[in-house]
Amino acid sequence: MTATAESTDTFSVQHIAPEDISTAASLIYQAYQNDPILKTLLGYNEKSPLDYEKKLRALIREELSSFWQEKQPLIGLYRNDKLKAVACVFESSSQLQAERYWHWRLKLMLSAGYLQTNQLIEKEKTIRDALKPQGNYYFLAFIAVDPHFHGQGFGRQLLKGLDGLLHDNPESSGIAVFVTRDEHTQFFKSQGFEHFKQLTFNRVKGELLFKAALSVQG
Repeated sequence: MTATAESTDTFSVQHIAPEDISTAASLIYQAYQNDPILKTLLGYNEKSPLDYEKKLRALIREELSSFWQEKQPLIGLYRNDKLKAVACVFESSSQLQAERYWHWRLKLMLSAGYLQTNQLIEKEKTIRDALKPQGNYYFLAFIAVDPHFHGQGFGRQLLKGLDGLLHDNPESSGIAVFVTRDEHTQFFKSQGFEHFKQLTFNRVKGELLFKAALSVQG
């Protein structure tokens, strides 16, 4: 059953409260459980789907922990004070590098596996290398909307809230995102993102998109 936003609802886009981290993790898991890149890199196997679920939850948990510790933007769309959509963004000049901290790598290796962890790090490094010409930019690592509210504009509202990051940081050249599904590509392009480069990981193709800060400030 799909929920409907009422005209009397109140919405706000703001940094996620600590008590909403677990809700954010759940939303991200639901949004990315069928992501072809993650299924490939985390070694999804139809005979043991629970192993993949465990690895994906571990990845999301460690990613959110890294974002929180490094004070990188964890932005949420709240409806009547309830978290309904989330976006995880990091600034390219931050310490949240592709190689990560040793404790992040160790935790993820123990839960997701050595090979899978190194493949994830290599994927992020490839994306960073492709975006080097953009200088200092933001990267949208995760975006998720409560599945009960798909198709009601919550994702668009959240992305408009992210425009505030570009407004407030004159040193940023824009914001990038990597997508693997055509419907997601069309969605981001409808919100001002443009094709930047096509990348392939383990035979799974994806599109690197970029939204220039000038298109927001202009």
